[in-house]
Amino acid sequence: MPAVATIPLNPTIAQRMAGLDQGQRLRLALGVVLFVAIGIVGLVMGRQAEWRVLYSNLADKDGGAVIAQLSTLNIPYKYTEGGGAILVPADRVHDVRLKMASLGLPKGSVNGFEMMESNRFGMTQFQERLTFQRGLEGELTRSIQALSSVSNARVHLALPNQNGFFREQQKPSASVLLSLHPGRTLDRAQLAGIVHLVASSVPEMNATSVSVLDDTGKLLSSPPDGSGSGADAEQLQRAQQVEQLYSQRILDILEPIVGKGNVKAQVTAELDFSQTESTTESHKPNQTTESGTVRSQQTVESTNAGSTAPSGVPGATTNQPPAQPAAPINGQAQPVAAAGQSTTPGGGKRESITNYEVDKTVRVVKGASGVIKRVNAAVVVNNQVTTDEKGKVLSTPLTDAQIEKMTALVRETVGFSKDRGDSVNLMNAPFAPIKVEVNDVPLWRQAEVVDAARSLAWPVGTLLMAAMVLLGVIRPAMKTLLAPPVVAVADTDGLGNQLDAIEGEQPDRPQLTGPDGANEPAMASASEQRLEDARKLTRDNPAAVANIVKAWMNGEVPA
Repeated sequence: MPAVATIPLNPTIAQRMAGLDQGQRLRLALGVVLFVAIGIVGLVMGRQAEWRVLYSNLADKDGGAVIAQLSTLNIPYKYTEGGGAILVPADRVHDVRLKMASLGLPKGSVNGFEMMESNRFGMTQFQERLTFQRGLEGELTRSIQALSSVSNARVHLALPNQNGFFREQQKPSASVLLSLHPGRTLDRAQLAGIVHLVASSVPEMNATSVSVLDDTGKLLSSPPDGSGSGADAEQLQRAQQVEQLYSQRILDILEPIVGKGNVKAQVTAELDFSQTESTTESHKPNQTTESGTVRSQQTVESTNAGSTAPSGVPGATTNQPPAQPAAPINGQAQPVAAAGQSTTPGGGKRESITNYEVDKTVRVVKGASGVIKRVNAAVVVNNQVTTDEKGKVLSTPLTDAQIEKMTALVRETVGFSKDRGDSVNLMNAPFAPIKVEVNDVPLWRQAEVVDAARSLAWPVGTLLMAAMVLLGVIRPAMKTLLAPPVVAVADTDGLGNQLDAIEGEQPDRPQLTGPDGANEPAMASASEQRLEDARKLTRDNPAAVANIVKAWMNGEVPA
């Protein structure tokens, strides 16, 4: 019985598949199918649409109408936890909103003057006026909701019917209800802007007729009678600003000395918001004639040549004694003749009246509002913390000299005034250590870790499953499929042992003999060595190789 040897071949993929048994083929097909399925699932999950908010905080009726229209249009949607918002794919948010708006959804949306476009034939004057009022309310609501701090708003207008037969027309009024975002507030300037916006949008409306409330029912605007606390709020805000300014000044001057976080300061400022106005009027006498200003002057002269006898109508008036001479304020007195007598040599008469302006000074002084009446400052400074050579932390109190110097700095910083009644108190005390709160929640239960795990679950799981299928199923099957097949040949010249060695993975190669008879180690690789062995077999035993090739061509398996 001749020995049988094997020769490696280079068949095609079909021949290699035909050489596998049924179990190997089944495992290879199953592995390929699983690998493709995992790849498709990973691709689909990786390209999953991102969801965005379409509408939030909708009423149940509006939400049901929107969901019905989304189902009719075959648009995917889902809810958030609690049903507070409706989500759609991010790339379709704007398209869906435009479609919903064309259908008039949601009904709770604010409508403006577009309501006037749907006037029906036969609408009464009352209905037209009511539609105009609703449109104006909607436009004002849109304008107010444009503010960054306002979440929602409602505007109610009271527009009385103007009648020309009434002597006194009733003025319009308005009420505004605001819902603010969490953590947001409106200052006095913003409230005044809202009031001015509403009052300017309605004819004949006064700003005092606009009331602004928040969602808790608190009146934000000042009442018409001025009895509200708006001015008090402004005064309190001004006082807080002054106190914060002084506190920051104290920190800025002491922190470079004692270190950041080692000083605490609180300042209380009393401000005088009363306004006073005083008017002073003073008069000064005219010192000289030249310094006086003439306001009016009158001179009367009359002459009676050569007549010194008494003249006039006899009677009581003519017989009166001479009157007391009158003179101007400044200057010499002029002689005045008796009634009916002349003071001139020729019997003439001369009268002169001069009026001067009186000096007058009017001074109006108006006191400023928000003047500081008193400042009280309280400062606490931590002990000096030092570290010795051994690394021990020591806390040393401040000396009296250091405290006195720091107190002087604080007084200069706040503008200390003894006449005003200011007070500054600086104390040295050790600060209590700050306890750092340790998060007892384990790492795997923290919200950030849970969110990261959820987001990475699908990609990482898909990669692991693909690696398991590739290494556990496909790789062994492919290794078997790509392994070089061998054929058996008859060992006629005692070459069976040599071919068996070729078939082995790590055969013990004999040393080759060189031309000079010396033994040289084999340097060729396994495939080259096998090819060289096959060539040697062909040269040494061509008949056996010919029989093998002939058997292949006939489709027979060589014995």
